[in-house]
Order: sequence, then structure tokens, then C-alpha cells
Amino acid sequence: MDMNLLGFWMTLIGTGCWIVCFCWMHQISKNQNHVLDQLRQQAKRIEKFSRAEHDLIKEVHPQIGEIKDGVEKVITAVGENSKSAV
Repeated sequence: MDMNLLGFWMTLIGTGCWIVCFCWMHQISKNQNHVLDQLRQQAKRIEKFSRAEHDLIKEVHPQIGEIKDGVEKVITAVGENSKSAV
């Protein structure tokens, strides 16, 4: 076999391999971009829900303090009633 012919075929095979590799890497990159887009959308949804949760906690927080004061009053009243009953 002539060395020029062998060089031609090796170059042709190398070019074919390069094309296959390029297409494969392009497909991988496309899939990665799709996954990253999904992650961005998920992060936006999580941030939206976190803001809503934070707003709800802000609304409920003052009520929690009032409930705690009421529970302390009940504990004190029950303690006084227990002492007077004994």
C-alpha cells in the first residue's frame, strides 16, 4: 500500500472522528444547558416560595409573642390555683 494512500485514509478517518466527537460534545453541551435552565427555573420558584413564607412568618410573628404572653399568664394562674387548692 502506498504511503500517500495510507495518509489519505488516516486523514479521512481522523476528520470523521473529529466530526463525530464535535457532534457528541455539542449534544452534551445542549443537554447541560437544558439542565441548567431547569435549575434556574427551580431556583426562581424556590425563591418565590421563600419570599411568600417569609411574608407569612412576618405576619404571624407578632401573634406568636401574644400567644406566648397568654400561655405564661395561664401557667401563672394555674400555678396560683394549684397552691390555693392545696
